[in-house]
Amino acid sequence: MSNNTIIKSYTLKNNETRYMFRLYMGVDPLTGKEMTTTRRGFKTKKEAQDALTELRVQVNNGTYKKQAVETYEDIYHIWIDHYENTVQDSTFLKTSRIFKNHILPAMGEYKINKIDVVVCQKHVDQWAKKLKRFNMVKAYAAMVITFAISRGLIDKNPFDLVEIPILKKRISLEEDEEENFYTREQLIELLNCFKRENNLRRYAFFHLLSFSGMRKSEGFGLMWRDIDFVNNEIRINKAVARGEQGLYLGPTKNGLPRTIKMDDTTMILLKSWKKEQAKKYLERGFNTLKKNQLVFPNTENELHEPNKTYQWLKRVLDKYQLEPITTHGLRHTHCSLLFEAGATIKEVQVRLGHKDVKTTLDVYAHVTKKAKASTIEKFNNYLSN
Repeated sequence: MSNNTIIKSYTLKNNETRYMFRLYMGVDPLTGKEMTTTRRGFKTKKEAQDALTELRVQVNNGTYKKQAVETYEDIYHIWIDHYENTVQDSTFLKTSRIFKNHILPAMGEYKINKIDVVVCQKHVDQWAKKLKRFNMVKAYAAMVITFAISRGLIDKNPFDLVEIPILKKRISLEEDEEENFYTREQLIELLNCFKRENNLRRYAFFHLLSFSGMRKSEGFGLMWRDIDFVNNEIRINKAVARGEQGLYLGPTKNGLPRTIKMDDTTMILLKSWKKEQAKKYLERGFNTLKKNQLVFPNTENELHEPNKTYQWLKRVLDKYQLEPITTHGLRHTHCSLLFEAGATIKEVQVRLGHKDVKTTLDVYAHVTKKAKASTIEKFNNYLSN
């Protein structure tokens, strides 16, 4: 057993300081896994040190009895160990951060059997005031309570009785906020500007996103073996994700691979980039003819950080004074133009890789201004005939 346990301080919401430690308890003979115990809530460092010393004596003498799970944070640590084995690393990392930044500071020290709807409502109201996606935070917080129910520590989930706050917005007298997608004409102008920049890699990447509707993480996960130049098809079966150890290749967002048809112009552009890539990367000492060669790697021929596209796009938008849009907005644009071109809901769902049609309807129900304007024209023509 290690004697290097560190006593750490942390701050409560009322700015009071408390102390905690986590002690290594050896290996569980039943599971073979390492065991630890966490103690927190000490008002002074000396109190924490005394408790740590006493606990070590109990362990050494064989008189230690495992402390019963009492607080929300206690049950969270048990739940998160199980949760880690059920999701991708990127999802686990995101979830852990949500708990660390929002849920544990608010609820960690509550006795699990004392948490009621009043407590939950208070924190949901607080999250709603400062977080856009407070509903997601509420859902994660409720998962731990559900887990506690399965362990017989509490009978009902008080989060089920929470009333969701309605965020009141003032009516603005300014023009409506622009939606995050382009019209056909705006998209053509954006791509022409990228073409003028004389950077084939970035131009090919943004052209591909615009004409395929794939996510940027899927674009950076593409390998040349995924592109069928004979049949003009692209196989999308992986995406760049971020875990605790950095970037890695994981599955697509819905976990399902898909194959999409592409146009001749896009495929010719990708062929041009493939030739230029082979030349430029060979000068840097990289062989791009290998089986698993990425289509859009970074300068070290490794997985590319997806968030870098923000800088690429912003530079062009600012330089040519174009209307604001995000990289993900190009996915919105592709969807909107598909609808405008007459594609069905099912066709758009399959092409964009949505798990169910509800996502397609919820996220991409908006269409371009041209399509919106035609709605009243259709109505008028119908009544006139």
